[in-house]
Amino acid sequence: MTSNTGRIVRQAWPVFVGQVAVLAYGTVDTLLVARVSPSDLAALAVGMSVYITIFIGFMGVVLAISPTVGQLYGARKLSAAGEQAHQAVWVALALSLLGSSLLLFPEPLLALAQPTPEVRAKVQAYLSALAVSLPAALLFTVYRGFNNAISRPKAVMVLQLLGLLVKIPLSTMAVMGVPAWGLPALGVEGCGWATAVAMWTQLGLAWWWMRRDSHYQPFELWGRGLHQPHAASLKGLLRLGLPMGMSILVEVTGFSFMALFIARTGALAVAGHQVAMNVVTLMFMMPMALANATSTLVAQRVGAADVLDARRLGWHGLLLGAGIATGLGLTVHLCQQQVVALYTPDAAIAAAALPLLTWVALFHVADAIQTVAAFVLRAWRVATVPMLIYVAALSGVGLGGGYMLAFNVPGNVPASWQGAQGFWISSTVGLMIAAVAMLSLMAWTLNAKAQSLKPAAA
Repeated sequence: MTSNTGRIVRQAWPVFVGQVAVLAYGTVDTLLVARVSPSDLAALAVGMSVYITIFIGFMGVVLAISPTVGQLYGARKLSAAGEQAHQAVWVALALSLLGSSLLLFPEPLLALAQPTPEVRAKVQAYLSALAVSLPAALLFTVYRGFNNAISRPKAVMVLQLLGLLVKIPLSTMAVMGVPAWGLPALGVEGCGWATAVAMWTQLGLAWWWMRRDSHYQPFELWGRGLHQPHAASLKGLLRLGLPMGMSILVEVTGFSFMALFIARTGALAVAGHQVAMNVVTLMFMMPMALANATSTLVAQRVGAADVLDARRLGWHGLLLGAGIATGLGLTVHLCQQQVVALYTPDAAIAAAALPLLTWVALFHVADAIQTVAAFVLRAWRVATVPMLIYVAALSGVGLGGGYMLAFNVPGNVPASWQGAQGFWISSTVGLMIAAVAMLSLMAWTLNAKAQSLKPAAA
């Protein structure tokens, strides 16, 4: 297992650093806006929930490029891998048009949150800025998925860190204002415009890098402009990408809709939820990085027809992710007061956030197990059944059960389980169910692949 752990860690650490840089966008915005007003922080929570619902689902479709290119790279079909990058650009462009339209006209999603007029106006201004950012974010996803699939995560990490270096000063100036320069304090809206500038800068640097790095020459990416849409390639990407995107969408909306529903109980409750959610999202970056790394290596070995090594890598990645998640979950659980104090000096917001972190250890371990298992399955191009698991466990049990507890639908829910706490209890249970189901599916799939080798070995 030691050698496989080293392979996974070498692939995972740049992914982890890059993902933390991306997550830091939201962390920086949360820290800045928390010092402006509760209504701005509530608007950020609702606005981020709407944006993430749209972006993450569409990102999942685009990321079908990763297992597709990973298998082609393992089979040393480099020109075919490059062709998939061009086709993924077409997918990203089409989804950008739809996604930006939804961000400009978010009323159906805002109706779920029922925000106050003040919060609603701030959310709409914030989302209008993010509509400009979305195309760059989805096109950069093509770059990220392609590079991770060919084991070049450091190239992605460097650009994500540079994007963060652009984002931090821009958000600070836009949120707080710079009177000496005549720049007004835009509050939460400033976060959106800072993100847009950072994302387009990051995408421009990615294009410049790929044009000048000789490592990409064997993939034949340049010389003919953007390749024409190819029906068979697009169909293949969408066949895998749509259930992947739906799985990620179900997973994310299970949590983003929590913020929309919690917003009904007041700005203070959703502000506390925003702090707690940012904590667990930051924790999630480690198992997500390990899942990405494991999936990449498994896909490459599948493409190279080395099924036994692919199976070993999958199991070792799962054990590594579960072990690290257990240690991190317990640490944050024991230090939750100190963690929340880093986010806000407001005692009322801290009091709203702390009860939610009671569930952090179980929540995080279950989330890590189901995530690594799901990514291993994607490397084998298994995505439809995981999607159904997510719908049942996360939407049905997590979100549906949370709604019943939070708003006391049965009429006999204890007061301590109502409100935001109810959503966190049900989400933890839903993740535990998803982890067991995904682990069982992974075991069945890998055993089936092993059994398929026996006749040949005989």
